[in-house]
Amino acid sequence: MITADRLHSVQEYYFSKKLREVRGLINQGKPIINMGIGSPDLPPSKEAVSTLQNVLEDNKAHQYQSYQGLPELREAMANFYASRFKVHVDANTELLPLMGSKEGIMHISLAFLNVGDAVLIPNPGYPTYSSVTNLIGAKPIMYDLTAENGWLPNIKALEKTDLSKVKLMWISYPNMPTGAKIDRAKMEELVAFAEAKDLLIVNDNPYSFVLNDNPTSILQIEGAKKVALELNSLSKTFNMAGWRVGMVLGSSEHITAVLKVKSNMDSGMFYGIQKGAITALESGGDWFEKLDEVYRKRRKLMFLLVDKLDATYDKDAAGMFIWAKLPEGSKSSEAFIDELLYSKDIFIAPGTIFGSNGEGYIRFSLCVEEEKIKEAIERFK
Repeated sequence: MITADRLHSVQEYYFSKKLREVRGLINQGKPIINMGIGSPDLPPSKEAVSTLQNVLEDNKAHQYQSYQGLPELREAMANFYASRFKVHVDANTELLPLMGSKEGIMHISLAFLNVGDAVLIPNPGYPTYSSVTNLIGAKPIMYDLTAENGWLPNIKALEKTDLSKVKLMWISYPNMPTGAKIDRAKMEELVAFAEAKDLLIVNDNPYSFVLNDNPTSILQIEGAKKVALELNSLSKTFNMAGWRVGMVLGSSEHITAVLKVKSNMDSGMFYGIQKGAITALESGGDWFEKLDEVYRKRRKLMFLLVDKLDATYDKDAAGMFIWAKLPEGSKSSEAFIDELLYSKDIFIAPGTIFGSNGEGYIRFSLCVEEEKIKEAIERFK
């Protein structure tokens, strides 16, 4: 059977392919330390897990669920945004729970893009933005993020670009993969840009509560709901990556459009997961402080490891990664990480998987136990 033409526009995800190689080395007995993946290794709260366990005997737990999620889940998500971001949304019309925010990237693209439309995609940025755009039959237009500009969009440069077919613009702040933060002035500039160019901005925002004392949301800007959607997730904030719980927020018109797609693609999130998510969302400030305490200790150690490579980095970046610039004269990013993998049994991510502007950079995940980071440092002595 001949596969669909759209499959020619995408490749297997880098980590899917590379991790097979890493697993092969592990099977050969190599003591690989994996610092490449941002999959939280810490557990969810005991309360969230207990909630999930306790509802399994409920008759409702095993039925089909609403495409829009439980009303109490939507309320918990809306309350979370109100308390943590000072953003107020109608839980019934301006918010939609998702099976992870990655699902939302596809749903939003299907809801707003036609074949031949164009999409502004950050370089470097999350590879899924490009792959989904290609699968839809739209055209990716990469826009540059650079260290010189703080890894923020250069609006003046964008205004000189042919935007006649652009309908969507993807941003992600705190930024993935660089950890760069965004301030209110830049968000206001982006909202004004979207209004002037009649396009929809989508902020992918799963890293706001990891090593970040000033969480931001594009929806904090007056009038943003008219031109913006925001994706968020419980994966990083509450160590629930495998639970697949996310959300999209915005105007009722935009949410209705996404719901039309979603309701034709799944049959609702498992009841127990929704109940556990509600408990997690109601966590107090202690949860975030304890989470950051762990990541701060790990980051301090990871800085020592990065120093061993003579790479440079921003000590004030947010999120669960360290984005580091290789020293002058280094090999390419991919050659560098391969040498590290085979000479030191340490796997890190090359910056190039996030775009051409990632050349010369490498990324370390903080989802690694302190003892493993110490072991990695010892391998350079």
